[in-house]
Amino acid sequence: MTHTPVRAPESVEQVIERMRAIDAELHPRDGIACFNRTYLRVTELVGRDIADGFFADPDFVARLAVVLAGPYFTAVDAARARTRPPVPWKPLFDARHDRTIWPVQYALAGANAHIAHDLPLAVTTTCRERGTTPATPPVHADYLRVNELLAEAGAEVRAEFEPRLRKLATADAERLRHVVSGFDISRARDVAWGTTLTLWQQRDLKPLHNTTLATVAHEAAIAGSLLLTPVAPPPA
Repeated sequence: MTHTPVRAPESVEQVIERMRAIDAELHPRDGIACFNRTYLRVTELVGRDIADGFFADPDFVARLAVVLAGPYFTAVDAARARTRPPVPWKPLFDARHDRTIWPVQYALAGANAHIAHDLPLAVTTTCRERGTTPATPPVHADYLRVNELLAEAGAEVRAEFEPRLRKLATADAERLRHVVSGFDISRARDVAWGTTLTLWQQRDLKPLHNTTLATVAHEAAIAGSLLLTPVAPPPA
């Protein structure tokens, strides 16, 4: 990727446009492309359901989607500039060209950074912007509704992953299943909500807030590295 200034998106539609542009730039087996495809699909579903009245507070969800995309785009811009990506994203960006890592591993490693670290920060930021709190309805209810969209996108990922997995030798297939089973999106989002509440309580205690966020970033990086454990080259 070449380094060119990119204006920060201001709407879900612009977030989707940026992800499509990233996808068009990258080789399909680039680890960033593997995550980007999944993230793009989820964001398309969020955009669809914002318009369809699925969420109780669609304006909050739309703004959250824009804020949440920011750290990922920051990591992409760091790669363009050949500078260090944010800590939670570093394992994914460092391993992006390793062809012994499966696309599903890249997708989950990106989701791990996105959910464990970026999501709690995005919720608290959006709450502050909009003069509400994580405990104010319907913030948490809409947060949980996103799980349904993630399940829909996850089913699509599994539909692509499982047939290729069956082509692996049994031992390699079991090792890969073990690696990817270490991350469950619904459970990760439950943990992220707990982090959200902690960060909200610490929002005016900057040293403590920043220490908590740094710890979460470090833990997300460790988990991401484990998810990117090479097992066997994917079959053609």
